[in-house]
Amino acid sequence: MPKETYIPFLLQLFRQYGYDGATLSKISEATGLGKASLYHHFPGGKDEMVNAVLSYLEQWLEQNILQDLRMEGDALTRFQKMCDHISKLYEGGKQPCLFAILLMGSARDVFHTKLQTLLHTWIDAIAEVLIAAGLDETLAKQRGEDAAIAIQGSLILSHGLNDFVPFQRIIKQLPQQLCQDLGA
Repeated sequence: MPKETYIPFLLQLFRQYGYDGATLSKISEATGLGKASLYHHFPGGKDEMVNAVLSYLEQWLEQNILQDLRMEGDALTRFQKMCDHISKLYEGGKQPCLFAILLMGSARDVFHTKLQTLLHTWIDAIAEVLIAAGLDETLAKQRGEDAAIAIQGSLILSHGLNDFVPFQRIIKQLPQQLCQDLGA
């Protein structure tokens, strides 16, 4: 099977165990591949596996978030679609954020630049919608950052409390908050 077949398994493993905790034994068990086959598909080892997962998430971001934010229509509708997709990605808050996991521990230095680029791309896309709707550029950028903070923070809080209502509440409220004080 092509290596793309294993990306969903890898995503789940890295979400669950983090970079350091997702051992080759766990990866082998989850994918059904022996260690030799893992290295055949991913000669660069775990770093290549994480990069494949990040590439998958980058494509997902483009197809599910950025396309919606670039479409025609009012800002509120675009932000609602963005939040619907984010809720699905995180299964209503039940799945942790891989970005947060990879920014901690030994993986930080390896993947920081890629994660930073993905976050900037998302924040900038939110800001562009707000600027097009008439919001000041600085405030639009701040709202994009605040959206990322709200989503990521609510994921952490939801997991800490073992209660996914805070994440779901943020996802529901965020489109209106982003559009606050917009003319149309």
